Amino acid sequence: MKRWTVAPLTLLATSLMLVGCATTGSQYVTDQEYRLTILHTNDNHGRFWQNSRGEYGMSARMTLVERIRMEVEEQGGSVLMLSGGDINTGVPESDLLDAEPDFKGMTRIGYDAMALGNHEFDNSRDVLMKQAEWADFPFLSANIFKKGTNKTLFPAYQMFEVQGNRIAVVGFTTEDTQKIGNPEFISDLEFKTPVEVAETLIPKLNKKADLVIAVTHMGHYNNGAYGGNAPGDVTLARAVSGIDVIVGGHSQVPLFKPDVQNNTLILQAHEWGKYVGRLDLVVKNGDIVSYDYKLIPVNLKDRVKDEAGDSTYVLREAEIAQDLGMLAMLSSYQKQGGAALGTVVGQSDGLFVGDRSVVRNQATNLGVLIAKAQMVKTKADVGVMNSGGIRADLEGGDITYKEVLTVQPFANILTYVDFSGQELTEYLTASVNMAAGSGAFAQISGAEIKVANGKVTSMSVAGMAIDMNKTYRLAVNSYMASGGDGYPKISDHANFVDTGFVDADMLVEYIQNNSPLSVSDFEPGAAIERM
Repeated sequence: MKRWTVAPLTLLATSLMLVGCATTGSQYVTDQEYRLTILHTNDNHGRFWQNSRGEYGMSARMTLVERIRMEVEEQGGSVLMLSGGDINTGVPESDLLDAEPDFKGMTRIGYDAMALGNHEFDNSRDVLMKQAEWADFPFLSANIFKKGTNKTLFPAYQMFEVQGNRIAVVGFTTEDTQKIGNPEFISDLEFKTPVEVAETLIPKLNKKADLVIAVTHMGHYNNGAYGGNAPGDVTLARAVSGIDVIVGGHSQVPLFKPDVQNNTLILQAHEWGKYVGRLDLVVKNGDIVSYDYKLIPVNLKDRVKDEAGDSTYVLREAEIAQDLGMLAMLSSYQKQGGAALGTVVGQSDGLFVGDRSVVRNQATNLGVLIAKAQMVKTKADVGVMNSGGIRADLEGGDITYKEVLTVQPFANILTYVDFSGQELTEYLTASVNMAAGSGAFAQISGAEIKVANGKVTSMSVAGMAIDMNKTYRLAVNSYMASGGDGYPKISDHANFVDTGFVDADMLVEYIQNNSPLSVSDFEPGAAIERM
């Protein structure tokens, strides 16, 4: 694969593996300026294929990356391609194939290293190891240890030699993986605090390397305000000196300029390959003397209205053509994944009601099923689902993946927030007052609420009155969390967590684990009693 390729008129050296091997290329020259371009993505979540509007997709990404490589190499520079992790989980066509198209696509593009994300542990260990074989680049994490040992599951770091410059790329993974991951797949692992590991490791790497780059899956939280999440990149940079660049992921935010903390440049490129981040560095005597940065949109489009008021989508920048070789490879996977959507994921003994005329006016067993599945996946106390996100009935008998996608077609992400009792009371009060007949109408599991004349007269969780001083977990989809349908916005709450799980996949998992479903177990009962 094309990684650290020696090109005419460049001084590009071959990669130096951890085991140590001879390198070629020029010798390092004191006081000489070297040019290194770091390209990066994060939180791919199965989006190997472009969406229905022709946005993102790995075929266009490859065209863009190859174009940048050619430009940089012609100018005597070198390119390093990195990922902030979470390649898994998000699109059925990828999920059903264990993300094979994504990892093989990344290999074809020429990624050099990747941080392990928490969603790399969504599958069994044998799947993860198979993915590592598909990937012609190292998975890195310095803080994931085999329990009871001092051995990491994957390499802590990788050394590269470029134009005589020694570059250490070290990985870190959010310690929250321990609590949000599937215990079945991580019970033999210990996720140590990244800062604790970095305090010992980074000084050692500084002695070995001219530059230290961290690829992380920890999240970027403004001013280190990580709330109920584990500490992220800002905390790491402030706590440990000697990291030149952090290429991050997990929080899925677009940083249009580096966040500079303790002389560390922190980067993140949103999600799904919507952008490729490009950091152009000038390095002299092991120091970054100047840099330029941008997020490059991959065929992203903005919605605009014409004079008649009709909406259309317009490219944000010039269109990036799809690489035909990559497109041909990915097409076969897209077809395989599409065919697999007919897979039976479970059974039920009757009809789960999602008909628009019903679900937007009253609580239904399907609304309760979805809200319950949200609770189980996030270990929440209460789940709330907007009825506009439920698009069809779920018939009795065999249930296929495609039928679940018909019920929940919007690929919203499962989120949760840890609320005080007072905050939960306020949120549920707003929820039960959403107008009947609208998509906002609330479907609720886990709470019992009585309403008289539009006012809440009592509210309880699991049969107990809400304690205003207690902490409760609320699970909702990302559309609601961002204020959609008029729900209170919670995505900016200090304790907000974006799990990365797509709602339909979450429901499929619940059906698989609890099949056959009995409709009698999901009757709305007195979740909301109106008088």
